[in-house]
Amino acid sequence: MTKRVVVTGASSGIGQATTRRLVAEGWQVVALARREDRLKALATQLGGACSYQVCDITDEESTQAAVDAILAAGPVKALVNCSGAARGKDPVASASLDDWRQMYELNVLGTLRITQKLLPALKDTAANQGGGTVLIISSTAGIEPYEGGAGYCASKSAERIMARVLRLEQIGQPLRVIDIAPGMVQTEEFSLKRFGGDRSKAASVYQGVPSPLTADDVADCAAWALAQPDRVDIDQIVVRPRAEGSYTKVFRQS
Repeated sequence: MTKRVVVTGASSGIGQATTRRLVAEGWQVVALARREDRLKALATQLGGACSYQVCDITDEESTQAAVDAILAAGPVKALVNCSGAARGKDPVASASLDDWRQMYELNVLGTLRITQKLLPALKDTAANQGGGTVLIISSTAGIEPYEGGAGYCASKSAERIMARVLRLEQIGQPLRVIDIAPGMVQTEEFSLKRFGGDRSKAASVYQGVPSPLTADDVADCAAWALAQPDRVDIDQIVVRPRAEGSYTKVFRQS
């Protein structure tokens, strides 16, 4: 029986890399994101192993419609929550409420919404052979806060706690809950969106750092965790580039 997985944030970055990797591992992937043109191009490249649903997980109707279509097409064994974003890097005293609101709506409530809607299907052992998995891509920002990152750090901390509490609440149920917390990952859009399209600020994040993580590195972690037997729950993976000991301890070449 082909294993089916839903991947959010699949139009770019870690979500897209995870979609590609899981298809290569033999999964049937349903890719979710807001940008249909990118989803269509990805599905075309990957062939019949990848389908897609246009979905904004911050919107109730959009998410419900996507879930209805997914479940109508068959069982789901795993959900990989990759959707997420940072907005701004201002101190608490002057941070934008709108930036904070957007991060909470996407990183926390969006993850909660899609997880709640797919949870019954993931736990349906008759349909998906042995149980399902909720995997959340959080961040080391949820472990160690840093100046200028209060809003993002708080949202990622909430996402990590959501994963941990869900794990505790589902003990005895046919469900694994996995949290992967990446450190510095260089993708085409994350920092660019954080700084409102300012390419100079976005580039400065990675300046001098030898070999930051790539989206493929994180996708490898997700694929490995999902590949474990259903009895094995990888509670948490913290993954950073070798040059990063913590957010404030990063080796940069001059």
